[in-house]
Amino acid sequence: MKLGFIGCGNMAKAMMGGIIQNNICPAENIMASDLFAPALEKASKDLGIHTTQDNNEVVAFADTIILSVKPQFYAEVIHGIAPHITDQLVITIAPGKTLAWLDETFGKHVHVIRTMPNTPAMVNEGITAVCLSPYVTEEEKDRALKILSGFSRVEIIPERLMDVVVSVSGSSPAYVFIFIEAMADAAVADGMPRAQAYTFAAQAVLGSAKMVLETGKHPGELKDMVCSPGGTTIEAVRVLEEKGFRSTIFEAMKACTKKAAEV
Repeated sequence: MKLGFIGCGNMAKAMMGGIIQNNICPAENIMASDLFAPALEKASKDLGIHTTQDNNEVVAFADTIILSVKPQFYAEVIHGIAPHITDQLVITIAPGKTLAWLDETFGKHVHVIRTMPNTPAMVNEGITAVCLSPYVTEEEKDRALKILSGFSRVEIIPERLMDVVVSVSGSSPAYVFIFIEAMADAAVADGMPRAQAYTFAAQAVLGSAKMVLETGKHPGELKDMVCSPGGTTIEAVRVLEEKGFRSTIFEAMKACTKKAAEV
């Protein structure tokens, strides 16, 4: 297997790092392209991969190509590489770029797998949604799942849910970071040193998420386990509900999903 990354930003480097660390593909079998030379130099130094500023050199090198540029550059990049794409597997990570749009932009039927990873991939704790074009073979599907599992959990979904994935996992780390920051600010206001406040808040979020995933219990049941009658936690929950905490998250995610469909 030879992997090619077109685009060498933070997400691409996180993906490559996990793939190499987990022995999915050796560094010598990975090539990345980018117009920003310092990004390539850092990736080469940190990861030991091949680099180039020519996207078509990546296409010629790899049997699996990951388009890891910003969504606004997809059309330009695809038009540049389309004449050189033959039977390579192409994996995309852009919101809003549907399989139909990709087919039309390439101008031919291409073996495409559309995905949506998230930034926790940078610490091997991401989750990636996957939907397959009808031209993808069983071998290509297995190859893609192996690659993606190098840096995240993987879930296959129907394409109609891809915009929902953007709001529930692609963008949601930002909501969680705001939540952690707000909790830490409140702890600082009550006298805790800031570095320690971030540690307590972040570990509480990490542990709570792990409880949901590992116990199989409903989040509401886990919440109720913490809320003693007349206690401190239920008082905090009362204020969160009064201030519209739950509905604010709901409306923010609805707006995010709508925006993802428009990208």
